[in-house]
Amino acid sequence: MEAHLVWFVVTGLLFIGMALSGSAISRWPVTTAMLYLAVGVLLGPHVAGLLHLDVGTDAGALERVSELAVIVSLFTAGLKLRIPVLDRRWLIAVRLAVASMAITVALVATAVVVVLGLPWGVGIIVGAILAPTDPVLASDVQVEHPFDQNRLRFALTGEASLNDGTAFPFLMLGLGLLGLHDLGSGFWRWVAIDVLWATAAGLGVGAALGTAVGKLVLYLRRTHREAVGLDDFLALGLIALAYGIAIACHAYGFLAVFAAGLALRGVERQASVRTRQSPAELTERAGLSEEEAAVHPDKAPAYMAQAVLAFNEQLERIGEVAIVVVVGALLSPALLTWRALWLIPVLFVIIRPLSVVIGLAGAGVTRQEMVLSGWFGVRGVGSVFYLAYALVHGLPAPFRDDVVNLTLAVIAASVLMHGVTVTPLMARWGKKAADVP
Repeated sequence: MEAHLVWFVVTGLLFIGMALSGSAISRWPVTTAMLYLAVGVLLGPHVAGLLHLDVGTDAGALERVSELAVIVSLFTAGLKLRIPVLDRRWLIAVRLAVASMAITVALVATAVVVVLGLPWGVGIIVGAILAPTDPVLASDVQVEHPFDQNRLRFALTGEASLNDGTAFPFLMLGLGLLGLHDLGSGFWRWVAIDVLWATAAGLGVGAALGTAVGKLVLYLRRTHREAVGLDDFLALGLIALAYGIAIACHAYGFLAVFAAGLALRGVERQASVRTRQSPAELTERAGLSEEEAAVHPDKAPAYMAQAVLAFNEQLERIGEVAIVVVVGALLSPALLTWRALWLIPVLFVIIRPLSVVIGLAGAGVTRQEMVLSGWFGVRGVGSVFYLAYALVHGLPAPFRDDVVNLTLAVIAASVLMHGVTVTPLMARWGKKAADVP
């Protein structure tokens, strides 16, 4: 059988197998990411030999694929977070995404420099790669729907959405210390452009576009009964527009995409009556067709937001499959050395919990919330992107093996360790914790 036909068969079997086993997996102490990782290992060069990848030579393609997966996931996360941005519940997420992440970068960098004797620039790059939690693989600990106001889930979702952008300044700092990026005299350019401008402009561009597009669509639908249907194109268009304009303005596209999703949800929240219904329920319970619900004065906002969210969640799953299978194929016996494995327990058991405790000091969280936040620092697709970005932008060859092996080892360990514990721990937490009103 020709190679491309083999891939059709393999892809078909994988998708159908996941569709048939989805309900069973939700009851087991495993996640779909764990199964995708196993599939990647089986397809990789050390088993079936169907998927041959090299992180160095294929870094450009890996950067683009992981980039797409992350921006779709960030837009989806923004659509799920329905709480107003000025609500105090955002403070915990922001403190995790900024303070805890900065502490994680500093501690990881210090550990890498001390243990492996690598330069500070490399240490900071490793910290920036591994500090952000993941909006793709952490879906099992995030909000389950837009009306889920559980404080722990909301905090972890907000953290994973924000820190995929707030990690960028540290990555640029690491590259700059290696002479691969202009930091400016006295770091002025890094502070002014990479920290302040890129962050503020990214959030501003995304918020403005999400608000403008959302209001325009609702105006056309409610007033003129136009722009109906094709909500999938609305999602793709807003993602591409926010990301492209942000990058063109030298701002962080990840933050722009997340802000666009958040703003689109904000338009819905302000314009619609409170409803938990899906697009199908909106039509069935009101006795309306889909087109009628899309232009109904009361139903249109919720219908628009929920239709876009449903489409994005499907894209997010496809992105998760692609990236985790690739990570599985990249795993090799070279990872089974102390230089690759030592950081796993240090990061999961010491650095992540410590950074959460410091970052949330005085935030009023419960002991259980603190413990679970400290454990569920899931690493995944975002780390793959940052690794590929560093490689594409000239990470020196003498340091590449250590950075690649550390990253892949931590991601694989996170998929397995967090995957095994997420179902029982979150189920137990769900029985004890009441939603915050």
